[in-house]
Amino acid sequence: MSPLLHAGPAVGFDQPFEMLLACHERVQRSLDLLLRLQAHVARRGADTQARDAARDVLRYFDLAGPKHHEDEERHVLPRLRAAGREALAQRLADDHAEMTRQWAALRPALAGLAAGDATLLDADACQAYAALYAAHMRVEEAEAFPLAAQGIADDALAAMGSEMSARRRG
Repeated sequence: MSPLLHAGPAVGFDQPFEMLLACHERVQRSLDLLLRLQAHVARRGADTQARDAARDVLRYFDLAGPKHHEDEERHVLPRLRAAGREALAQRLADDHAEMTRQWAALRPALAGLAAGDATLLDADACQAYAALYAAHMRVEEAEAFPLAAQGIADDALAAMGSEMSARRRG
């Protein structure tokens, strides 16, 4: 039996902003796993647990993370700009670019670990990535998502959810 990914009520693409928040919970679990993995590898090397964890972290940040960012760039940032919050939208877009850059730097060591390489993960790089993501999510949850959701018409919300769902099927 596979572990339950989301302990709260089931949320679907018919509630796209709630889905974005649920994605943040999965991001946080993946970041926590990355930090635990870094410490584990420093103590025990690339054992079976480390290889499995590295594969899980890779899978999340290679596949789900970029789709989540695309959701935000297509549906949240334009609404922020339309509401006159260009600086906030630009900050979030800049964060996405920096997260992509930092992930590209972390990924080779994780891929090596997944393959059984005893390469150590750079603790500072792992911490910086996790800290950037955490700060980014706080701003989205406190400011960006509530602003973007304000006054959104039901048909626009349905279209947003349909597009987010289609992105994950394609």
